[in-house]
Amino acid sequence: MNKLADIRKEYTKGYLQKENLKTSPFQQFNDWLQEALIAQCNEPTAVTLATVDKDLMPNCRIVLLKDVHSDGFVFFTNYNSQKGQELSATNKAALNFFWPELERQVRIRGTIKKVPSLKSDEYFQSRPRESQLGAWASNQSQVVDSSQQLTNQFEQLKKQYEDQSIPRPLHWGGYLLEPISIEFWQGKANRMHDRFQYRLEDNNWIIRQLAP
Repeated sequence: MNKLADIRKEYTKGYLQKENLKTSPFQQFNDWLQEALIAQCNEPTAVTLATVDKDLMPNCRIVLLKDVHSDGFVFFTNYNSQKGQELSATNKAALNFFWPELERQVRIRGTIKKVPSLKSDEYFQSRPRESQLGAWASNQSQVVDSSQQLTNQFEQLKKQYEDQSIPRPLHWGGYLLEPISIEFWQGKANRMHDRFQYRLEDNNWIIRQLAP
C-alpha cells in the first residue's frame, strides 16, 4: 500500500507568462476553458463552490458552470438548499476549477446574487425533462426517510405533469458570482508553479504574479 506522503507528481505540461495573459480575466478564462474542452478534460465545467454558514464554518461541493460573461460566472441550484441558504446569508462565495489533464487551476472569489427570473426560466426549460422533475422532487439538503421516498415523489410528479410543460420551481434558479479576484495557476516542475492574480481595483483589473 502506498504511503500518502510518498505520492507526488512532477508538473511539466506548460508555463504561464505575464506578457501572454489577456487583459481581461474573462477572456483568459474562456481561452483556458476552450483548451480544457479540446483536451477532453473530465467534467471541464465542474467547479468547487465554497461558502460559509452562519457560524463561519466553511462548506464546499461541486456544481456545474452554465455561463460565463463579463459580469461573472453562472450556476444553478436549489435556493433552499444548504448552499442556497449560506449564499443568501453572506452573499459571498469562491469557485475553484481544476483541470489535472492540463495541470491548471483557476481560483475565483467574489459576491453572489440571483440571476433574473427570466434567465432561470430559460435555462430550466432547456434541461432534460427528468432533471426538471428532479428539481421538484428533491428538497435538497433536507433529511429523507429513504431513497424510496424520493423515488415515489419523482414518480408522482411524473404522473402529475404527464403531457404537460413543467414550470420552474420558485425555489430553484441561478446565481451569478461577480468576481473581485481571479487567479490562474499553471503547474511547473520543482513546485515552481506560475500564479497570476487578476484583482479588481477601481473598476480595473490589475494583474500581479504570486509566489507558488
